[in-house]
Amino acid sequence: MEHAVGYVFDREARGARAVGPEVERVHQVVSRRLGADPALAELVAEARAAAAELSAETRQWLTLSLNAAAERDAEFAAALLAAVEVVRAAERAAGVPAVSANDRGIAIGGNVSISTTGPGSVAALRIDGPVTTGLPAPVPPPGHVPPTAPQG
Repeated sequence: MEHAVGYVFDREARGARAVGPEVERVHQVVSRRLGADPALAELVAEARAAAAELSAETRQWLTLSLNAAAERDAEFAAALLAAVEVVRAAERAAGVPAVSANDRGIAIGGNVSISTTGPGSVAALRIDGPVTTGLPAPVPPPGHVPPTAPQG
């Protein structure tokens, strides 16, 4: 369902002519089934506000709506999966790399080079926590008294 959400957002952001008939088909299948679903309406609003990408909350919301609809309607599920597979096959035929990421993930469909130089340097695409460099801790100057924790 994640792919379907991405294709629907792409179509809303770029328009029917820009995405091609395969993506347009996914959009039609989703729009017919969900109609005025608030999650779909939020996706449309974000796309029309020229958002560079769909917010994680709206992506999850629409994915849940699509999953619920697919669980209740096997014909819809089959039609949506078939439409998504047609787009993915067209992408593979065109040499588009298959990449995707959820939540806070990062998907890159090409070469990446991250580098740094010098002792204590750190380079990363994203760092979400503490980092140590393996260098020894700095030596405090003479006479430095470290703070003590309050007692009480």
